[in-house]
Amino acid sequence: MTDAFPTGSTTTAADDAQPRRPSPPWPPRLIETDEQAIKAAEALAETFRTGASDRDRDRRLPWEEIELYTQSGLGGITIPNAYGGAEVSYVTLAKVFEILCAADPALGQIPQNQFGVLALLREIGTEEQKRRFYGDVLRGYRIGNAGPERGRNAVNASTTRLRRTPDGLRLTGRRFYSTGAIFAHWIPTRAVDDEGRAVQVWAPYDGAGVNVIDDWSSFGQRTTASGSVEFTDVAIGGEQVFPVWQLADRPGISGPVSQLIQVAIDAGIARGALEDTVAFVRDHARPWMDSGLQSASDDPTIIHEIGHLYTELHAAQEVLYAAGRVLDEVAREPVTEASSARASAAVAEAKILTTEIALEVSEKLFDLAGSAATRAAHNLDRHWRNARVHTLHDPVRWKYHLLGNYQLNGAFPARHQWN
Repeated sequence: MTDAFPTGSTTTAADDAQPRRPSPPWPPRLIETDEQAIKAAEALAETFRTGASDRDRDRRLPWEEIELYTQSGLGGITIPNAYGGAEVSYVTLAKVFEILCAADPALGQIPQNQFGVLALLREIGTEEQKRRFYGDVLRGYRIGNAGPERGRNAVNASTTRLRRTPDGLRLTGRRFYSTGAIFAHWIPTRAVDDEGRAVQVWAPYDGAGVNVIDDWSSFGQRTTASGSVEFTDVAIGGEQVFPVWQLADRPGISGPVSQLIQVAIDAGIARGALEDTVAFVRDHARPWMDSGLQSASDDPTIIHEIGHLYTELHAAQEVLYAAGRVLDEVAREPVTEASSARASAAVAEAKILTTEIALEVSEKLFDLAGSAATRAAHNLDRHWRNARVHTLHDPVRWKYHLLGNYQLNGAFPARHQWN
């Protein structure tokens, strides 16, 4: 990896937009404890909250904020102690994402794939790969993602290929839902090798033939830049390939870890929306004429609903943290099929609750705050837009099925990054 980025490319949907490059990495702060991680997230959240609405309205990508995130050292908090990281608990990981996403869920989502990929590296990487890539992250390199392909096929379907050629390994394909890729130094993606097996391939952002396309146009999570990545005969070294096909017969928790982060993002969306609901009702909403009150915050119907929403949010948060504790327990011992299934079921239950409260509170905001809250200047609809888009990351109806089938029939969930 070089400190300059001369050969890869970034294109944007806007003709007058200037391509951006990730800055060369520098040694970020080294976080050593869970407490330090939480404090760093809280400090960043104060910065991220400023301008979050404007970034959403103008779809202004958070380049400066991502550099601040990298400098904070949060990117390496799950790296094992043996490799120089803090190895924080999964409860702490969930809280970090919740804190950041309460301030700006699009910005907070950008690092999500780094932690899912690091969990997979921990399970399947060789010692050489772990030393190299853990070291890169601790030096400030960011990991993105080139996600599922567009189309009607299942999300795990892939036409992306890793081929052996006389000149070495070459990666070719086009991916979408590539959250974090535009800000990354490494862009992992799924591909199929010459034997038809699933592999994860880490392409360097500056590699010849790598093209990151900012064509993300969703109405929510607008500044994640989760668009397309094209790979055209990208040269790949052997150490950049991970045999994920082997995980089909090897229980692990990289899938539940990835899902835990998604759950935490939704909890953050709900928390941010509820904070804005309370602030708007207290400072701007008017009481209904039949109430005879002088302040909307004295309206007993509104007081009741705020109490209800806080109860639902706190319940969802506690189930989220409980799922993190399950992951912490499972990770302390060799992972078995039963313990892997237990982790997936715990995270699925949390996913159900955070999905429901994120959607409920972002909708209820307008009912409680009144018509003034719908004015474009306030941009409060971003909470619902973000909740609606992010909770579709994977269908919550299948979480009900996973949990019910596990509890009723003892059926173990399929092992993949969405479980």
